[in-house]
Amino acid sequence: MEINVYKDKQEVAEQFSAYFAETANADGVFHVALSGGSTPKIVFDVLAENFSNKIDWGKIHFYWGDERCVPPTDDQSNYKMTVEHLFSKIQVPKENIHRILGENDPHSEAMRYANLLEINLDRVEEIPQFDLVILGMGDDGHTASIFPHEIDLWDEADHCVVARHPESGQRRVSINGKVINQAKEVVFLVTGASKKEKVKSVIERKSGSEKYPATLVNPKSGKLIWFLDKDAASQLD
Repeated sequence: MEINVYKDKQEVAEQFSAYFAETANADGVFHVALSGGSTPKIVFDVLAENFSNKIDWGKIHFYWGDERCVPPTDDQSNYKMTVEHLFSKIQVPKENIHRILGENDPHSEAMRYANLLEINLDRVEEIPQFDLVILGMGDDGHTASIFPHEIDLWDEADHCVVARHPESGQRRVSINGKVINQAKEVVFLVTGASKKEKVKSVIERKSGSEKYPATLVNPKSGKLIWFLDKDAASQLD
């Protein structure tokens, strides 16, 4: 596990963007699962502004670790946010963008997306392998769209699952924990003081942390890297 701490959310975005550019520009096709949230939004802005001509976008294939079950025109759509902050500002082939169809029946879409991953990605032990999975973490310790109250979804046999938000009941399609942990690299982007208690619990494996899905992120053979701001990391030993 590698832990990087920066002064604020902007510096997290700048440092991760530089890391992403270096990693994605390595040889070969690059498959990445994106995350939604406020920090990735800034990351996408930085990538578009500072790296639009420094990355070979044509060899990067974009997927999503999770998506809300809403149309792609909805303001809650992770896909829409990515289009507005990144795709609309760079030259990326449309066929390289593999969105979760949030407007479709969730269970049918989870099956379709799982099949897409099996077709497009190399499989290791029958599990699709991303080159990079980008994750956030909620105040409740959830990651992707696996929430504490549905932590059993982490080890589901299906590569993609249908989850429900614990408060709103909104359904979401998410990759499961097996896919996350099969990735070559997994990166957490976590910022803000509201996350500090969960960051400490998850990283230091405190008693009770096993009930938080983020604690279960442990790549089998790849790297796990945290990009934190000072507020999120303030309780770490």
